[in-house]
Amino acid sequence: MNVLEFTAKGIYCPAADVYLDPWQPVKKALITHGHSDHARWGHEQYLCTIAAEPIIKHRLQLTDNIQSVAFGEKVMINGVQFSFHPAGHIPGSAQIRVELNGEVWVFSGDYKLQHDGLSEPFEPVKCHAFITESTFGLPVYAWQPQADVFDDVNRWWRKSQEEGKVAVLAGYALGKSQRILKNVDATLGKIMVHGAIETVTNIFREQGMTLPPTVRVVPEMKRADFEGALVICPPSAIGSPWLRKFEPFSLGIASGWMGLRGTRRRRGADRGFVLSDHADWRELNLAVRETGAEKVFVTHGYSEIFARWLTEHGLDAREVKTQYEGELSEMAEATAAEDKALEA
Repeated sequence: MNVLEFTAKGIYCPAADVYLDPWQPVKKALITHGHSDHARWGHEQYLCTIAAEPIIKHRLQLTDNIQSVAFGEKVMINGVQFSFHPAGHIPGSAQIRVELNGEVWVFSGDYKLQHDGLSEPFEPVKCHAFITESTFGLPVYAWQPQADVFDDVNRWWRKSQEEGKVAVLAGYALGKSQRILKNVDATLGKIMVHGAIETVTNIFREQGMTLPPTVRVVPEMKRADFEGALVICPPSAIGSPWLRKFEPFSLGIASGWMGLRGTRRRRGADRGFVLSDHADWRELNLAVRETGAEKVFVTHGYSEIFARWLTEHGLDAREVKTQYEGELSEMAEATAAEDKALEA
């Protein structure tokens, strides 16, 4: 019996009878973070980190069926030892370490190694078997330093102001938008946000996170209210009537996929900023090496290619099918909104 198994409901620990980020309803679920492809509704009991609990409770409308633990705290379930360790993906996100009879497996969830100034920095965890994502598991994906990306964002914002346009920047509501808020130059002007982003941001503020002041966009606002502002919205707002109130505006999108020219053009963005909350090719390889794992299981993304690469470099690696989407969910959300707008 393996410490963890891949089943139709999700990643299963048979000795403890619990699942990690399951995609079908189960009795007890250990959750790495609050994104919808990892934290799903319908489980009887949830366990996550203290930092992730408020967001998961809000998104899934949970009451008393969720518990949380500190990073590194050990929890015994039916003789199996579990602990959560920082994944650096979004605030509160975790890798889950599972130990049974001296054998250690680690499920990474989503992760990145570059520190964003907001999330708990990624922590390598030694293990015998490592389950890694591979959202950007190709050599073409190589992220710039974060400071360089935000220098570009600030220049684009200033240029939009000079041209009399509103700078509208699309980024995922949970994690990406708060990363933008934390690192953009807030002295340049007002920062206004979509309601979905304001709700998530306020939950983080209530946890003690320091973020610059924001103004929620409401229907009563006029064009003059947005003069010189940076407006942050989720990708789902692209092509929607909500966006038209800012005209004339310049549209930027912050995503790892913005490194692909065709993607940027098809989504109608004026500027693409390559900013991802997932590991790039170099980080994926570094993370795998630092675990010291003998076995590697590769999930969502370029899983077949990355698993083959690891095998060719001496590791016992293989692809496993899951229902996690990584940053692909952002692409799907934006594409659906764009297609709907084009049909209207």
